[in-house]
Amino acid sequence: MARDTTRIDVRKTYKLFIGGAFPRSESGYSYVVNDAKGEFVANAALASRKDARDAVVAARKAVGGWSGRTAYNRAQILYRVAELVEDRRPQFLAAVQQSEGLSSSKATAAVDAAVDRLVWYAGWADKLTQVVGNANPVAGPFFNLSTPEPTGVVAVLAPQASSLLGLVSVIAPAIVTGNTVVVVSSYERPLPAVTFSEVLATSDVPGGVINILTGSAATIGPWLASHMDVNAIDLTGAAGDTDLTTALEVAAADNLKRVRRAPAAEPDWTVTPGLDTMTDFVEIKTVWHPMGV
Repeated sequence: MARDTTRIDVRKTYKLFIGGAFPRSESGYSYVVNDAKGEFVANAALASRKDARDAVVAARKAVGGWSGRTAYNRAQILYRVAELVEDRRPQFLAAVQQSEGLSSSKATAAVDAAVDRLVWYAGWADKLTQVVGNANPVAGPFFNLSTPEPTGVVAVLAPQASSLLGLVSVIAPAIVTGNTVVVVSSYERPLPAVTFSEVLATSDVPGGVINILTGSAATIGPWLASHMDVNAIDLTGAAGDTDLTTALEVAAADNLKRVRRAPAAEPDWTVTPGLDTMTDFVEIKTVWHPMGV
């Protein structure tokens, strides 16, 4: 008697990434994710305010350890993330093609650019202080030194269209300077972000440094913007949505958050970024010290 060789695919359960773990949404809800052709791909977790709150707690807990590492060590860790994305190239190519509807060549270019962007930021980790810091001239027997320090917990609305390159382009500059992040992924194209979280879980990035939520920025964003334990917010992912960006800026003003304002349209992520992507989320500390002591 012939054996039935028909096999049922093992369907993947897409979860959130909080504190280095993969919890299901506290709400118990999910939403449908379609590919670029409008065909069903998966159900992604629909993050709630409670999930966002848990992510902020995890990010705050990780700030001290992450910011206390040497800049060189943060560079090593970010470079390791780039290595792992490179290792998972076929998986990322499939996710980007499926999500963005790109040709094989364009998807390859997007994945290559994402890896290169991670390496580019890793290279800046131990150089930024030398460029934006300063020994200030003063009239008196003192040393006056200014150095950049991380601002703390940064909430990030990831770009909606560029599901991988845009994602790493907003995460990398925040963490390489010593901040921790809570990221709301692209709503319609969350799968590259979920795949990226799997890379993070197998990398040297400590739990809580990067937390990724899938769901609606319009739902989670206002709560993150008003959260008193979030020090800054990047509104890039709300590009073009004037009503949302205005509401988030107003909410962020309650505790004087640093705000990276949303552009009128999503940027061209293939362009080499400037240093402002990193300096937007650092504070300049100035120290006076007497000479000869």
